[in-house]
Amino acid sequence: MSESHVHQSHPEIAKRLRRAEGHLRKVIEMIEAGRPCLDLAQQLHAVEKAIGQAKKNLIQDHLDHCLEDVVGPLPRDQRRSIDEFKAIAKYL
Repeated sequence: MSESHVHQSHPEIAKRLRRAEGHLRKVIEMIEAGRPCLDLAQQLHAVEKAIGQAKKNLIQDHLDHCLEDVVGPLPRDQRRSIDEFKAIAKYL
């Protein structure tokens, strides 16, 4: 049995993913209805962005909480590398 890893941000991430899931179902319906490819591509792009943002939020939350738990308190000179890593990860 694995340890539970529920963070404060997880409900919002789940909400975002449920919304993306609904949009994806709509895209499937649009395909089956023969909607124009431009409409489909626009909707798929929106789904992709929503999922990407959910992933980014999840990773950032993990870095902010789990990494801090593992690293613990560090002297300022060692802390800088961790802070820079967390900052640059926002651009992934």
